Amino acid sequence: MLRWHKEIEASAKKYALDPALIAAVIEQESGGDPNSVSPVGALGLMQLMPSTAKLLNVDPYDPAQNIEGGTHYLQMQLKEFGNLSEALAAYNAGPGNVENRTWAKIPETLNYVQKVPILINKYERIWNANRFFSSST
Repeated sequence: MLRWHKEIEASAKKYALDPALIAAVIEQESGGDPNSVSPVGALGLMQLMPSTAKLLNVDPYDPAQNIEGGTHYLQMQLKEFGNLSEALAAYNAGPGNVENRTWAKIPETLNYVQKVPILINKYERIWNANRFFSSST
Protein backbone atom coordinates (compact mmCIF):
# COMPACT_ATOMS: atom_id res chain seq x y z
CA MET A 1 0.00 0.00 0.00
CA LEU A 2 2.98 2.27 0.45
CA ARG A 3 3.20 2.87 -3.28
CA TRP A 4 -0.17 4.64 -2.95
CA HIS A 5 0.79 6.71 0.12
CA LYS A 6 0.38 10.10 -1.60
CA GLU A 7 -3.11 9.23 -2.85
CA ILE A 8 -4.04 7.73 0.52
CA GLU A 9 -2.85 10.78 2.43
CA ALA A 10 -4.59 13.21 0.07
CA SER A 11 -7.91 11.37 0.44
CA ALA A 12 -7.42 10.95 4.20
CA LYS A 13 -6.92 14.68 4.57
CA LYS A 14 -9.86 15.56 2.30
CA TYR A 15 -12.29 13.28 4.16
CA ALA A 16 -10.76 13.59 7.66
CA LEU A 17 -9.96 9.88 8.01
CA ASP A 18 -6.90 8.06 9.29
CA PRO A 19 -4.63 7.06 6.39
CA ALA A 20 -4.04 3.75 8.21
CA LEU A 21 -7.75 2.97 7.88
CA ILE A 22 -7.67 3.61 4.15
CA ALA A 23 -4.52 1.52 3.67
CA ALA A 24 -6.08 -1.30 5.71
CA VAL A 25 -9.24 -1.30 3.59
CA ILE A 26 -7.16 -1.33 0.41
CA GLU A 27 -5.11 -4.29 1.63
CA GLN A 28 -8.20 -6.22 2.69
CA GLU A 29 -10.18 -5.37 -0.46
CA SER A 30 -7.64 -5.80 -3.24
CA GLY A 31 -4.24 -6.56 -1.75
CA GLY A 32 -3.10 -3.32 -3.37
CA ASP A 33 -3.90 -4.45 -6.94
CA PRO A 34 -5.41 -1.52 -8.89
CA ASN A 35 -6.68 -3.96 -11.54
CA SER A 36 -8.50 -6.21 -9.09
CA VAL A 37 -12.05 -7.25 -9.99
CA SER A 38 -14.14 -9.20 -7.49
CA PRO A 39 -16.50 -12.03 -8.43
CA VAL A 40 -19.43 -9.62 -7.95
CA GLY A 41 -17.85 -6.90 -10.11
CA ALA A 42 -16.24 -4.58 -7.54
CA LEU A 43 -13.30 -2.74 -9.08
CA GLY A 44 -9.85 -1.52 -8.23
CA LEU A 45 -7.94 -0.83 -5.06
CA MET A 46 -10.93 -0.16 -2.82
CA GLN A 47 -13.24 -2.50 -4.72
CA LEU A 48 -15.90 0.00 -5.70
CA MET A 49 -19.05 -1.33 -7.26
CA PRO A 50 -19.69 0.40 -10.60
CA SER A 51 -22.89 1.96 -9.24
CA THR A 52 -21.03 3.35 -6.22
CA ALA A 53 -18.28 4.76 -8.42
CA LYS A 54 -20.93 6.40 -10.59
CA LEU A 55 -22.70 7.82 -7.53
CA LEU A 56 -19.40 9.29 -6.31
CA ASN A 57 -18.46 10.46 -9.80
CA VAL A 58 -15.10 8.66 -9.87
CA ASP A 59 -13.41 6.41 -12.38
CA PRO A 60 -12.90 3.11 -10.52
CA TYR A 61 -10.08 2.17 -12.91
CA ASP A 62 -8.01 5.24 -11.95
CA PRO A 63 -6.15 4.42 -8.71
CA ALA A 64 -6.26 7.97 -7.31
CA GLN A 65 -9.96 8.33 -8.07
CA ASN A 66 -10.67 4.85 -6.73
CA ILE A 67 -8.95 5.73 -3.44
CA GLU A 68 -10.80 9.04 -3.24
CA GLY A 69 -14.14 7.38 -3.99
CA GLY A 70 -13.57 4.55 -1.54
CA THR A 71 -12.46 6.97 1.16
CA HIS A 72 -15.51 9.17 0.58
CA TYR A 73 -17.81 6.14 0.69
CA LEU A 74 -16.14 4.90 3.89
CA GLN A 75 -16.60 8.34 5.45
CA MET A 76 -20.29 8.24 4.48
CA GLN A 77 -20.69 4.88 6.23
CA LEU A 78 -18.92 6.15 9.36
CA LYS A 79 -21.25 9.15 9.49
CA GLU A 80 -24.32 6.98 8.89
CA PHE A 81 -23.58 4.22 11.38
CA GLY A 82 -21.37 6.01 13.92
CA ASN A 83 -18.94 3.20 14.65
CA LEU A 84 -16.13 1.47 12.82
CA SER A 85 -17.54 -2.07 12.93
CA GLU A 86 -20.85 -1.16 11.32
CA ALA A 87 -19.18 1.23 8.88
CA LEU A 88 -16.86 -1.55 7.75
CA ALA A 89 -19.77 -3.97 7.52
CA ALA A 90 -21.67 -1.46 5.38
CA TYR A 91 -18.62 -0.94 3.18
CA ASN A 92 -18.25 -4.68 2.69
CA ALA A 93 -21.83 -5.99 2.61
CA GLY A 94 -23.82 -2.86 1.85
CA PRO A 95 -25.65 -0.45 4.13
CA GLY A 96 -28.90 -2.42 3.83
CA ASN A 97 -27.31 -5.41 5.52
CA VAL A 98 -26.31 -3.20 8.44
CA GLU A 99 -29.70 -1.50 8.64
CA ASN A 100 -31.52 -4.85 8.79
CA ARG A 101 -28.81 -6.39 11.02
CA THR A 102 -28.08 -9.33 8.70
CA TRP A 103 -24.39 -8.49 8.24
CA ALA A 104 -23.43 -10.48 11.32
CA LYS A 105 -24.65 -13.63 9.55
CA ILE A 106 -22.34 -13.14 6.56
CA PRO A 107 -19.02 -14.96 7.20
CA GLU A 108 -17.05 -12.81 4.74
CA THR A 109 -18.27 -9.63 6.43
CA LEU A 110 -17.55 -10.95 9.93
CA ASN A 111 -14.02 -11.76 8.80
CA TYR A 112 -13.69 -8.32 7.20
CA VAL A 113 -14.82 -6.49 10.34
CA GLN A 114 -12.30 -8.49 12.39
CA LYS A 115 -9.33 -8.21 10.02
CA VAL A 116 -9.44 -4.54 9.04
CA PRO A 117 -8.73 -3.25 12.60
CA ILE A 118 -5.69 -5.54 12.78
CA LEU A 119 -4.48 -4.06 9.50
CA ILE A 120 -5.17 -0.53 10.80
CA ASN A 121 -2.75 -1.22 13.67
CA LYS A 122 -0.17 -2.43 11.16
CA TYR A 123 -0.49 0.70 9.03
CA GLU A 124 -0.54 3.06 12.04
CA ARG A 125 2.89 1.70 12.94
CA ILE A 126 4.09 2.14 9.36
CA TRP A 127 2.74 5.70 9.07
CA ASN A 128 4.19 6.69 12.46
CA ALA A 129 7.56 5.22 11.52
CA ASN A 130 7.53 7.06 8.18
CA ARG A 131 6.34 10.54 9.07
CA PHE A 132 8.11 11.78 5.96
CA PHE A 133 5.02 10.72 3.97
CA SER A 134 3.11 13.82 5.07
CA SER A 135 5.96 16.16 4.17
CA SER A 136 6.35 14.62 0.71
CA THR A 137 2.76 15.11 -0.45
